[in-house]
Amino acid sequence: MMPESERGFRHATCPVEEGKVYEARIEDIGREGDGFARIQNFVVFVPGTNAGDQVKVRITRVLRRMAFGEVVKE
Repeated sequence: MMPESERGFRHATCPVEEGKVYEARIEDIGREGDGFARIQNFVVFVPGTNAGDQVKVRITRVLRRMAFGEVVKE
């Protein structure tokens, strides 16, 4: 578990939140083969996607400069 001060810092500067769902367009493919999107200019990596996909993404992990998510199936 993170110290309270670090969690507060992250949430103050990050436009996405773990567990929330966002609409996004996959812009390109990263080095590891995951698609990536930008949500308010914040990079979110989404495995199993291709450039140009329009998807709903549930955020699974948030780091200081990027986040990871999974496609929400409808």
